[in-house]
Amino acid sequence: MANIVVTDGRTLNPGDLSWQKLQALGDCRVYDYTPPEELAARAAEAHILIVNKTPVTAEALAQLPHLKCIVASATGYNNIDLKAAKERGVPVCNAVGYSTPAVAQHVFALLLALTNRVAAHHLSVKEGQWSRGQDFSYTLQPIPELSGRTLGIYGFGRIGQQVAQIGLAFGMKILAAHKHPERDARQGVAFTSLSRLFAQSDVITLHAPLSKENELIINRELLRAMKPDAFLINTGRGGLVHEADLAMALNEGWLAGAALDVLSAEPPPEGHPLLHAPNCLITPHMAWSTQAARQRLMDITIANVQSYLEGQPQHVVNP
Repeated sequence: MANIVVTDGRTLNPGDLSWQKLQALGDCRVYDYTPPEELAARAAEAHILIVNKTPVTAEALAQLPHLKCIVASATGYNNIDLKAAKERGVPVCNAVGYSTPAVAQHVFALLLALTNRVAAHHLSVKEGQWSRGQDFSYTLQPIPELSGRTLGIYGFGRIGQQVAQIGLAFGMKILAAHKHPERDARQGVAFTSLSRLFAQSDVITLHAPLSKENELIINRELLRAMKPDAFLINTGRGGLVHEADLAMALNEGWLAGAALDVLSAEPPPEGHPLLHAPNCLITPHMAWSTQAARQRLMDITIANVQSYLEGQPQHVVNP
C-alpha cells in the first residue's frame, strides 16, 4: 500500500471538501501545514508527497528515501526543486485549468470594486448619508462605465482568454500582449506590444506566468506610460510587479488605482509599501479558491495520484 502524505492541505480543503477518495488510494496522512524543518520527519516513509506551497528542496529530497512521486496541488511548482527530483527519478505532477472561471470572476470583482465602489456606497448609506441628503440619488465619485473602455490583458492563456470573453460581454475593447498571437487568435481581440498595451489600455490585468524573463517587468517605465485614469489588476503572480514602483505610482497619482490578489511575499510583511498606498485594493491570494475550483483541484490531484499508481503519471513537469 502506498504511503501518501499531504503536507499543507488546509488551503485546498479547509474542511468543506472530502479526502475520502484520496484516502482510498493508500495510507494517507493529511497535515494542515508543514514547516520546512518538519518535512523530513513527517514524510520520512512517504511514497507520494502532495504539496501546495511547502518547499521541497534538494536537501529535503535527500532525506526522503522512499519518495517516488510529488504531486503539486497547484499549477505553480516553483517551490519544488525539479532538477533534484528528476535526478532522483521522481516525477513532479501539477494541476492545470481548475481555477480559470474563479480567477476570471475575481478579476471583475476587483475591477467593479475599483469602479462602482459598492462597499463604500453601502457604508455611506449605513452611516446615514442618504437619509440626511435631499436627493434621491448620489455617488461618492464619478463612476466610469466599462462599455467602450479598453481592457489590456498581459498573458493570453486559459485565464486571459476567459477574462477577454467577459470583457467583451461588458462591451469592452480587448487588447492583449502574448507570445503566441497567431495560435491563440480570438474574434474581438487585438494583439499588441507590452508598451502599447500599457499606454492604450484603460484597465490592465496580468495573467502571464512568472519567469526569469518577466520578473518585475511591470516597473516604473510601464506604469508611467499608463493613462492617469487607468487601473492595474494583478491576479497572476506578485513577482511580475515592482511593488515599490507601483506604490510610488499610486502615491504620486500616475494611475487611478490598483487591485492585487497576489504579492511578492505572502503573507506580506507589515511594512509592505502597498498596504497603505492610496486607491489600492488587496485581497489575500483568494482568486483561485472558490469551492468549485478547489473541488476541481482535489479531483485533479487525486487523478494524478491514481495515474502514478497505475504506472502512467500525467501532467509531469520534469520529464
